[in-house]
Amino acid sequence: MGAGVWRVTRWLLLLAFAAFFAVPLLALLNFSTKDPFTKERSGGAWQALTQDPTMTEAIRTSLLLALFTVVGMIVLLVPTMIWVRLRVPGATRMIEFLCLLPLTIPALVIVVGLRNVYAWVNYFVGDSPLTLAFIYVVLVLPYSYRAIDASLSALDATTLAEAARSLGASWFTVITRVILPNIWPGVLGGAFIAVALVLGEYTISSLSHYNTLPVVIVLISKADAPESMAAALASLLFAAVLLVGLSFLDRRRRPSEGK
Repeated sequence: MGAGVWRVTRWLLLLAFAAFFAVPLLALLNFSTKDPFTKERSGGAWQALTQDPTMTEAIRTSLLLALFTVVGMIVLLVPTMIWVRLRVPGATRMIEFLCLLPLTIPALVIVVGLRNVYAWVNYFVGDSPLTLAFIYVVLVLPYSYRAIDASLSALDATTLAEAARSLGASWFTVITRVILPNIWPGVLGGAFIAVALVLGEYTISSLSHYNTLPVVIVLISKADAPESMAAALASLLFAAVLLVGLSFLDRRRRPSEGK
């Protein structure tokens, strides 16, 4: 009897959580497919996502920013955390403090503080919205650090590194071919967080006067609300598909590791 009650309770909770997330998404879909004047169903708002040059440019910019942010985060954070864990474990607290520091600094302060720095960035690189990737890498450090640190903590990295070094492997080989494959789920989790942050970040890009996807969604909502809702729903679905894809990649790796 107790097992039956628990099973029913579990399904009720799952349905409640599903409704909690599905109802807003269905509301977005309903609003984005309804003409605000004639109240008829139409796919014009979704077609505008690929026909509106402002929206297509914003989507391209945000996707490139997500790519550059993920690459920058992996290149900066993963080797640093592995090296500190293997060679200077006493510096772990300092690295953790530096990575978590962006959580304590408001976005407005970050923009004002980096204004002079970005004057030099724009001078050498050019005034492009893609330069926001430098800021986004910093913003994503706290979340990616936790995801990667959880995988590293569950791994005896020191023993693996010593075994690889005793067989003649270089430190580059140890990091890229020994440690990295074993913490790949944490790296994928950090990458997903980085993509989600870039697709949803509004404050810094708006204050910096760059037209990323969230900024354009807000601008278009003043003139064409259905198109902005379609873009918002599309970005949410894209993030959800990424999450499902990463979970499948993790499941496929586990059976092969077990063999």
